[in-house]
Amino acid sequence: MQTRQLGNSDLNITPLGIGAWAMGGAGWAFSWGHQEDQESIGAIHAALDKGLNWIDTAAVYGLGHSEEVVAQALKGRSNRPYVFTKCERTWGEDRQIRKSLKRESIMAECEASLQRLQVDTIDLYQIHWPEPDEDVEEGWAALADLKQQGKVRWIGVSNFSESQLARAQAIAPVTSLQPPYSILQPEVEPEILPFCGENNIGVIVYAPMKSGMLTGAMTRERLANLPEDDFRKRSPFFQEPMVTRNLKVVDVLREIGNRYGRTPGEVAIAWTLRRPEVTGAIVGMRSPAQVDGVVGAADFRLSPDEIAAIANIP
Repeated sequence: MQTRQLGNSDLNITPLGIGAWAMGGAGWAFSWGHQEDQESIGAIHAALDKGLNWIDTAAVYGLGHSEEVVAQALKGRSNRPYVFTKCERTWGEDRQIRKSLKRESIMAECEASLQRLQVDTIDLYQIHWPEPDEDVEEGWAALADLKQQGKVRWIGVSNFSESQLARAQAIAPVTSLQPPYSILQPEVEPEILPFCGENNIGVIVYAPMKSGMLTGAMTRERLANLPEDDFRKRSPFFQEPMVTRNLKVVDVLREIGNRYGRTPGEVAIAWTLRRPEVTGAIVGMRSPAQVDGVVGAADFRLSPDEIAAIANIP
């Protein structure tokens, strides 16, 4: 599988990376519902065997559990991938999520992630959300210090606006941005992607299949039967009036994919990778079987007519 350099780093990453959000399991505010750890570990192994070379997780996923699952999956593996994680979302014994970009908090969060991941250095450490906004500079300066200390190799951000990226750049170079980007959520196209291209900031997009909506496996019946603790129950993308239009998009993706033996999800991911600023896409996987339905996106290219057909969906 081909690789591309991520921003100003020496990380050469595959077009797809393993997303570990759902691997956090149940029992926290943004859960995807129950998840078997062995299924998560099997998905990671299957993806690595297919050639993917990076995993993206976060401390808050499962309130530390996703990082622990990643560590279990990588134990004893000779082809170890790059491991990316995030800070800024914290929690206490009450399991309520809080926001902090204070230096002291970030330093402690990094130590906790290093322990859960069972690594000496994190390959890419990212600010999860720019919240609170007034502490962006303090938080980013803390990440720059962690890089200087050798605790992390490279530093990036997630969910930052163009102006917040510029504020961070004034302190230390930003290696990467992780924004939401999909056919259903293309808002980063006009300004943020060009800014990243001009400033050598790598882009690794998340939710390219919009949390499973564009996989081709999502039906009205499945939507109705999502577990109560699945965050998608509360997402407008999974409720009317958006569902009807979203399922029309899936029909077009299925039609395109059928010409090449690709799934709707692979078409959706390929759509995000068509942008030159996008270095890679984070793809959530919850079982080994799901890997086969997405891995083909790595070398799949849409034609101009197919891109236009997607753009013209009413």
